Amino acid sequence: MLHDPNRIFIFDTTLRDGEQVPGSQLTTREKIVIAEALQSLGVDVIEAGFPISSPGDFKSVVELSKIIRDPIICALTRANKGDIDCAVEALKHARHPRIHTGIGASDMHIKYKFNSTREEIIERAVESVKYAKKFVEDIEFYAEDAGRADNAYLAQMIEAVIAAGATVVNIPDTNGYCLPEQYGSKILYLKENVKNIDQAIISVHCHNDLGLATANTIVGLQNGARQVECTINGIGERAGNTSLEEVVMILKTHKSLNLTNRINTKHIYELSGMVSRMMRMPVQANKAIVGKNAFAHSSGIHQDGVLKHRENYEIINPEDVGIDQSEIILTARSGRHALKHHLERLGYANDRLDLDQVYQRFLTMADAKKEIKDDDILFLMGVEAEVNYKNGVKINSLLVTCGNETEPSAEINLNYKGTEHKATAYGNGPVSATINAIQSIMASDVEIKEFNIHSIQGGSDDVSKVDMRVIHEDKSYMGYGFSTDIVRASANAYLDALNKFV
Repeated sequence: MLHDPNRIFIFDTTLRDGEQVPGSQLTTREKIVIAEALQSLGVDVIEAGFPISSPGDFKSVVELSKIIRDPIICALTRANKGDIDCAVEALKHARHPRIHTGIGASDMHIKYKFNSTREEIIERAVESVKYAKKFVEDIEFYAEDAGRADNAYLAQMIEAVIAAGATVVNIPDTNGYCLPEQYGSKILYLKENVKNIDQAIISVHCHNDLGLATANTIVGLQNGARQVECTINGIGERAGNTSLEEVVMILKTHKSLNLTNRINTKHIYELSGMVSRMMRMPVQANKAIVGKNAFAHSSGIHQDGVLKHRENYEIINPEDVGIDQSEIILTARSGRHALKHHLERLGYANDRLDLDQVYQRFLTMADAKKEIKDDDILFLMGVEAEVNYKNGVKINSLLVTCGNETEPSAEINLNYKGTEHKATAYGNGPVSATINAIQSIMASDVEIKEFNIHSIQGGSDDVSKVDMRVIHEDKSYMGYGFSTDIVRASANAYLDALNKFV
């Protein structure tokens, strides 16, 4: 076959092998949505289903064949005419159809699954390929349990099915048994001992029973395989299949392998989430590439290194897989650099902060909580906003008066740069009066553009969060305040905003 010798074809079996996970079955409509996303991702082959297994699988292969235009649509069969006839009918609308047929190759399967002989199994394999070839040009043959098959016998089988018309030969490690060196040497053995191997593409299909699926897949490619059979998130029977995202990002990261593919990696993270939701299969937090912790850093040493130069602790740019940026997780192990990063992200300028004081307050909070979120930082800065700033404006006292017969007023005492300032002001409510009193002292040209009050948990004694956006000299500043008293929370938010530029 003529093709770029360094081109790796990506065969996605999420909709077939991946769907064999109990409780993860998809409707035809869901399969179409995922298949269209796989098409956008750039996969070369979509294994759409096993048509004879159920009316639902048959219908899914039919509908995907009608809609998907670029990737090859593949249907799985066993090595018998009934399966193949059903697959041919399901694929009749496919622009690029492929039949994937095969039979067991290990002595274990030959004896205990088929109660047959090596010679009879090869005869059945050849007959199935020849029969499928009458209807579809592109035939892939799988030698099930090839991982435990005798290499010499496996080579004999592969040579025979290629002679019968197979265009792709799949060498599956069906039970995830092989060590990488065993699997790699098996692929190399076929390359060197199957006379007509240049007439077909060798495909690797590895399972993760021993956690070696991705490693075996890569070593298979290094020894001459040129198609990878994989699934999104590595889902699949038992411990799962080779993970598409892992293989693709290994090839992207290790350019010395000199192997290429058509995958648009920026779609990986979005598609991972789609498959997880639709198939009700949560992605483990420490899953490579797409787990929520894959680009998260909580150790202070790592955080400092990443913030100084991302590649100190990240070999993959998160943007390459569709993630906006790394996540710096604040915990009791985080250092000043990580805290400073989050403060700046939330609009706090380092040159205006007493960072040492803020950091000590942060450590006290972090010791009491496993993880510090944005609201925790805002609470840290907003409960007593003025004490966190160098030369900040501070409330010494605040007295508010309001009632049915009384015009709301606020009497405030502020401290700024060591000097006390007092003022009384009126407003249409206690918050308005307090803001007016502060403004009369500061004499700043400040316009409040947004003012929002949030309850943190609910209840009459709950802490309220106020966020406020103000405009000063055509620049926007956010202020945050917290208190069980709405008026004090509002005053804290206003001072927090002022302290960012006063």
